[in-house]
Amino acid sequence: MNLSSYAAWLVAWMTWNVFIICFYLEVGDLSKDTDLVLTFNLSMHRSWWMENGPGCKVTPITPPPSWAPEDHRYISISGCLLDFQYIEVAHSSLQILLALLGFIYACYVVKLISEEEDSFDFIGGFDSYGYQGPQKTSHLQLQPMYIKSK
Repeated sequence: MNLSSYAAWLVAWMTWNVFIICFYLEVGDLSKDTDLVLTFNLSMHRSWWMENGPGCKVTPITPPPSWAPEDHRYISISGCLLDFQYIEVAHSSLQILLALLGFIYACYVVKLISEEEDSFDFIGGFDSYGYQGPQKTSHLQLQPMYIKSK
C-alpha cells in the first residue's frame, strides 16, 4: 500500500468518524435509537461503551422478555459517570485528530519523495540543450595568487 492510498484511507476514516459524531449527537434526522443506520437493520446495535463506560454497572435481567432475541442478553445498566454517546463522540474526535496528523505527515512525505524524484539528474540531465559529452576536467586545483607590493 503506498502513501497516496494511505492518505485516501485516512480521508475515508475521518469522514466515517464525522458521521459517528453526528449520529451520536443526533444531528439532523439521525437518531441513535434506530438500528437501521449502523447495522442496516441486520443486528441489534449496542455501543461497547454502553456497558464498559466509567462507573457503569451491568445487571442481567432474568428471565429476559419474550421479544428479546435468544442470542442477545437483556441487561440493565446503571451508575455510569458519563453517558456512552459522549464517550463515543470523544473517541471519534480523537480518531479524527490522529487521522488528520497522519494525513498531513503522509502528504509531507509524498511531497519530499516527489521533490527527490524531480531533482534526480541522470546522464545527460534535463537540460534543454540535449546531450553534452563528458567535459574535460583538470586535475589541477585553482588557488588564489597573492602578489607582494613593493
